[in-house]
Amino acid sequence: MTIDPTTKKAVLRLIPYGLFVATSRAGDSIGAGTINWVTQASFEPPLVVVGIKVESALREVISASRAFALNVVGKAQKDLAMRFFKGAQPAGETLNGCRYESGVTGAPLLLDAPAWFECRVVDEVRRGDHTIFVGQVVEVGSRREEEPLTLRDAGFSYGG
Repeated sequence: MTIDPTTKKAVLRLIPYGLFVATSRAGDSIGAGTINWVTQASFEPPLVVVGIKVESALREVISASRAFALNVVGKAQKDLAMRFFKGAQPAGETLNGCRYESGVTGAPLLLDAPAWFECRVVDEVRRGDHTIFVGQVVEVGSRREEEPLTLRDAGFSYGG
Protein backbone atom coordinates (compact mmCIF):
# COMPACT_ATOMS: atom_id res chain seq x y z
CA MET A 1 0.00 0.00 0.00
CA THR A 2 1.32 3.42 -0.97
CA ILE A 3 0.48 6.57 0.98
CA ASP A 4 -0.79 9.42 -1.18
CA PRO A 5 1.78 12.20 -0.54
CA THR A 6 -0.73 15.06 -0.94
CA THR A 7 -3.20 13.54 1.52
CA LYS A 8 -0.39 12.62 3.93
CA LYS A 9 0.84 16.22 3.99
CA ALA A 10 -2.70 17.63 4.42
CA VAL A 11 -3.49 15.26 7.29
CA LEU A 12 -0.19 15.74 9.14
CA ARG A 13 -0.68 19.50 8.91
CA LEU A 14 -3.79 19.08 11.09
CA ILE A 15 -1.56 18.41 14.12
CA PRO A 16 -1.59 21.62 16.21
CA TYR A 17 1.87 22.96 16.94
CA GLY A 18 2.97 25.65 19.36
CA LEU A 19 6.11 27.67 18.70
CA PHE A 20 9.02 27.70 21.11
CA VAL A 21 12.57 29.02 21.08
CA ALA A 22 14.76 26.16 22.26
CA THR A 23 18.10 27.19 23.75
CA SER A 24 21.10 25.39 25.17
CA ARG A 25 24.66 26.14 26.28
CA ALA A 26 27.69 23.86 26.38
CA GLY A 27 30.75 25.78 27.57
CA ASP A 28 31.14 28.77 25.24
CA SER A 29 28.78 27.34 22.63
CA ILE A 30 25.18 28.53 22.54
CA GLY A 31 22.53 26.89 20.42
CA ALA A 32 19.08 28.29 19.71
CA GLY A 33 16.27 27.77 17.27
CA THR A 34 12.55 28.12 16.78
CA ILE A 35 10.96 24.69 17.07
CA ASN A 36 7.44 23.31 17.05
CA TRP A 37 7.75 19.57 17.71
CA VAL A 38 7.16 19.65 21.48
CA THR A 39 4.90 17.56 23.69
CA GLN A 40 4.55 16.63 27.33
CA ALA A 41 5.19 12.90 27.80
CA SER A 42 4.79 12.31 31.56
CA PHE A 43 3.37 13.98 34.65
CA GLU A 44 5.60 12.24 37.19
CA PRO A 45 8.37 12.82 36.61
CA PRO A 46 7.52 15.77 34.38
CA LEU A 47 8.91 14.88 30.94
CA VAL A 48 8.76 16.68 27.61
CA VAL A 49 9.81 15.46 24.18
CA VAL A 50 11.30 17.70 21.48
CA GLY A 51 12.37 17.01 17.91
CA ILE A 52 15.51 18.85 16.71
CA LYS A 53 16.96 18.70 13.19
CA VAL A 54 19.93 16.34 13.06
CA GLU A 55 22.17 18.74 11.14
CA SER A 56 21.49 21.75 13.38
CA ALA A 57 24.00 23.40 15.69
CA LEU A 58 21.28 23.39 18.37
CA ARG A 59 21.20 19.57 18.33
CA GLU A 60 24.96 19.47 18.79
CA VAL A 61 24.84 21.83 21.78
CA ILE A 62 21.95 19.94 23.43
CA SER A 63 23.79 16.64 22.94
CA ALA A 64 26.94 18.11 24.51
CA SER A 65 25.25 19.92 27.42
CA ARG A 66 22.53 17.31 28.10
CA ALA A 67 20.15 20.19 28.87
CA PHE A 68 17.88 22.67 27.11
CA ALA A 69 15.31 25.36 27.76
CA LEU A 70 12.04 25.95 25.96
CA ASN A 71 11.05 29.60 25.80
CA VAL A 72 7.33 29.94 25.10
CA VAL A 73 6.56 32.35 22.24
CA GLY A 74 3.53 34.54 23.00
CA LYS A 75 0.64 35.00 20.57
CA ALA A 76 1.79 38.54 19.69
CA GLN A 77 5.47 37.54 19.30
CA LYS A 78 5.76 36.26 15.73
CA ASP A 79 8.84 38.51 15.39
CA LEU A 80 10.49 36.64 18.27
CA ALA A 81 9.90 33.29 16.58
CA MET A 82 11.22 34.64 13.27
CA ARG A 83 14.49 35.79 14.88
CA PHE A 84 15.46 32.23 15.72
CA PHE A 85 14.66 30.37 12.50
CA LYS A 86 18.33 30.75 11.50
CA GLY A 87 19.96 29.58 14.75
CA ALA A 88 21.92 31.43 17.44
CA GLN A 89 23.83 34.68 17.08
CA PRO A 90 25.17 35.69 20.51
CA ALA A 91 26.41 39.26 21.00
CA GLY A 92 27.33 40.34 24.51
CA GLU A 93 24.30 39.83 26.73
CA THR A 94 21.91 39.25 23.83
CA LEU A 95 21.00 36.34 21.63
CA ASN A 96 19.68 37.29 18.19
CA GLY A 97 19.08 40.76 19.62
CA CYS A 98 17.09 39.47 22.61
CA ARG A 99 18.21 39.93 26.19
CA TYR A 100 18.52 36.74 28.20
CA GLU A 101 19.59 35.35 31.54
CA SER A 102 21.13 31.96 32.23
CA GLY A 103 18.95 29.34 33.82
CA VAL A 104 19.90 26.61 36.28
CA THR A 105 21.07 24.41 33.39
CA GLY A 106 23.04 27.27 31.83
CA ALA A 107 20.58 27.51 28.95
CA PRO A 108 19.60 31.05 27.89
CA LEU A 109 16.16 32.16 29.10
CA LEU A 110 14.76 34.91 26.89
CA LEU A 111 13.57 37.86 28.99
CA ASP A 112 10.81 38.70 26.47
CA ALA A 113 9.29 35.19 26.53
CA PRO A 114 6.15 35.00 28.67
CA ALA A 115 7.19 31.65 30.16
CA TRP A 116 9.94 29.05 30.01
CA PHE A 117 10.97 25.66 31.28
CA GLU A 118 14.33 23.97 31.56
CA CYS A 119 15.06 20.29 31.06
CA ARG A 120 17.85 17.82 31.63
CA VAL A 121 18.11 15.25 28.84
CA VAL A 122 17.21 11.75 30.03
CA ASP A 123 17.06 10.08 26.62
CA GLU A 124 18.11 10.79 23.05
CA VAL A 125 16.93 8.92 19.98
CA ARG A 126 18.14 9.69 16.47
CA ARG A 127 15.70 8.62 13.77
CA GLY A 128 15.19 10.05 10.31
CA ASP A 129 16.13 13.70 9.94
CA HIS A 130 15.50 14.66 13.59
CA THR A 131 16.87 13.73 17.00
CA ILE A 132 14.26 13.20 19.68
CA PHE A 133 15.27 14.43 23.11
CA VAL A 134 13.32 13.43 26.20
CA GLY A 135 13.88 16.04 28.88
CA GLN A 136 12.96 16.01 32.55
CA VAL A 137 11.65 19.41 33.59
CA VAL A 138 13.92 20.78 36.34
CA GLU A 139 12.78 24.42 36.50
CA VAL A 140 9.93 26.58 35.22
CA GLY A 141 9.12 30.26 35.17
CA SER A 142 6.37 32.64 34.13
CA ARG A 143 6.87 36.34 33.51
CA ARG A 144 3.28 37.07 32.46
CA GLU A 145 0.15 35.33 31.26
CA GLU A 146 -0.10 35.26 27.49
CA GLU A 147 -1.61 32.84 25.02
CA PRO A 148 1.07 30.89 23.12
CA LEU A 149 1.67 31.45 19.42
CA THR A 150 0.86 28.48 17.22
CA LEU A 151 2.32 27.62 13.86
CA ARG A 152 -1.03 28.31 12.22
CA ASP A 153 -1.38 31.70 14.03
CA ALA A 154 2.01 32.64 12.60
CA GLY A 155 0.81 31.82 9.08
CA PHE A 156 2.88 28.68 8.60
CA SER A 157 2.01 25.07 7.97
CA TYR A 158 4.25 22.13 8.63
CA GLY A 159 4.14 18.40 8.32
CA GLY A 160 4.34 15.71 5.77
